[in-house]
Amino acid sequence: MARLLWGKIPVERVAAFFYFKPQSAAARLVYQIKYNNKPELAVEVASRLTKESDFCDFFCDIDCIVPMPLARKREKERGYNQCLSIAEGLSRTTHIPVVADAVERISFKASQTKMNHWERIENVEGVFRLKNPEYIAGKHVLLVDDIMTTGSTICSCAKELLRASNIKISIFTLGYTKTM
Repeated sequence: MARLLWGKIPVERVAAFFYFKPQSAAARLVYQIKYNNKPELAVEVASRLTKESDFCDFFCDIDCIVPMPLARKREKERGYNQCLSIAEGLSRTTHIPVVADAVERISFKASQTKMNHWERIENVEGVFRLKNPEYIAGKHVLLVDDIMTTGSTICSCAKELLRASNIKISIFTLGYTKTM
């Protein structure tokens, strides 16, 4: 997972709870969280997995959790941001504060589920804007997403976060998958 980010963004740590495979139990869980109006499931899963795993060292020295923002239209359709729910679950167990308004997604071009690597990079170029840099300046930020495939969305958002002064970034996702 970390190799996808090498040379693209500076990261301290990168982790996922599971390897994401289509049609698996993990895939069904993520589908429930993302598309079936189950924000409480995301909170519970993240909280439990954090308690039951060996991630204690991963979270040490993290100052705040920043969930991957959704475009307003997408959040309105779903009724919530699943990444914010995941972040809240992590925060419940780790007691690290969630900063949900440091960065915002200013546009949504298209779903990336059927796109190749290059299409994904182009699709997320320039879609994030640093909103409140003072909330994260001088901090070690944990950027949280649901699934990492090519890393293009994470890189795009992280590049925007890095515009805040003197920050470090770590990445955490529920799942990791590869399309290539």
